Amino acid sequence: MPYLFEHEEHLALRSQVARFAESAIAPHAQAWEEAEEFPRELYRQAAAAGTLGIGFPVEYGGSGGDITHQIVASEALTLHGRSVGTAVGLGSHLIALPPILLLGSEEQKQRYVPRVLSGEWVSALAITEPGGGSDVAALQTSAQRRDGHYLVNGSKLYITSGCRADLIVAAVRTDPDRSKRHVGLSLLVVEKTFVGFAASRKLRKMGWSASDTAELSFADCQVPVENRLGEEGSAFFAILRNFAAERLLLAAQCVAIAQLAYDESIAFAKLRTTFGKPLSRHQVIRHKLADMATQLAAARALVGECAVRCQRGEVVMSQLAMCKNTATDMCSFVVDQAVQIHGGLGYIRECIVERLYRDARLYPIGGGTREIMNEIIAQAEGY
Repeated sequence: MPYLFEHEEHLALRSQVARFAESAIAPHAQAWEEAEEFPRELYRQAAAAGTLGIGFPVEYGGSGGDITHQIVASEALTLHGRSVGTAVGLGSHLIALPPILLLGSEEQKQRYVPRVLSGEWVSALAITEPGGGSDVAALQTSAQRRDGHYLVNGSKLYITSGCRADLIVAAVRTDPDRSKRHVGLSLLVVEKTFVGFAASRKLRKMGWSASDTAELSFADCQVPVENRLGEEGSAFFAILRNFAAERLLLAAQCVAIAQLAYDESIAFAKLRTTFGKPLSRHQVIRHKLADMATQLAAARALVGECAVRCQRGEVVMSQLAMCKNTATDMCSFVVDQAVQIHGGLGYIRECIVERLYRDARLYPIGGGTREIMNEIIAQAEGY
C-alpha cells in the first residue's frame, strides 16, 4: 500500500503513531463509537506517546515537524486506530492552536500551547454559528469592549471538542458595523471557566460518533482584553489561512478513510465465497476494486502535491479547494463501493465499512462545503 510521504522520518513517525493507535485506540474503537465518546485520559496518553505535539514548535512542548508530519500522523491514527471519531477528537488542536501561534503574544503561547500539547487541556476552534458557516465575514457573535474586558454574546455550532474543551479560540465581531464585514473580526481565547460561557448542548451526529461536537453559548461572557489574539479586527485572514490547512488535513483524512475501506473490501472479497469461488475472482468485484484503487491513487497524489506546495509557502487556495473536492468525492465513492461489496454485512452496525460510510458524509460539508470550494475555484479561474 503506498502512503502519503515515504521519507525515512515520515516512515518512522508513521510506525510510532501506528503502534499507539493499535494499542490505545483500536481495541476500543467500536465501543467508543457506540458510546459516542472516548476517555479524556486518551489526550494525556497521546501526548506521552509523542502524538499530540507533532508539527508544533519544540519551545512550546511540541516535537517539531510540519504539515506533512501532521498528515502522516492523522493517516496512521485513522488506519490503525480504526475510529475516525476518535482521531478527529484527538486532533481538534490542529485547528485550534495555529491561530495562537500565528497571532498570539509570547505570553499567550507559553500560557496555552504547552498545556494543550501535554494533554492537560483540550482545545477547540469556534467559527461556525447557527445562522451560517461558510460565510465567515457574516458571523454575528459580538464582543463589546468594557474596561479591560470584552462582553461576548452569541452562539457557535458544530464545534469539535466543544463540550470538553478547556479553551476555545472563538471568532467574534468586535466592530458593530456589519457593513465592514472582513475588518471587524477578532479572535479571542475563551477559557471554559469564564463567567457567561457554556457548552449548551452536545450534538448527536450521523458519523464521527466518538468525537464530541457541541453548541456553545456566550451570554455577557467576560473575556479579558489580553486574551485577544493579535490586533483588534485582524482575524479574517488568519481564519482563511487556518481554513487552508484544515482543508488539506480533511482531504488527507479522506484518503485514510478510503484506504481503510478499500483494505477491508479486499480482505472480505478474498474470504467471501459465492457461486463456488471468492468474490475477488468475479470480474464485477475485481473491477469495483480497480476503480476504487484508481480514484484513491489520484486523490492521494493531489493531496501530496498540495502539501508540498503549502510547505514551500505557496498560496494555493484554489488548488486546495480542488484537492478537498477531489478527495471527498473519491472517499464518498470508495466507501459506497465498500458497502456494496460487503453486501448485507456492509449495512450492519458492527461492520466497520458501515461506520466509514457514515463518517465520510461529513467531508463534503465540513471545512467549507463542496459548493463553496467550487466558488473558490471559479473565482481563481476567472469565470
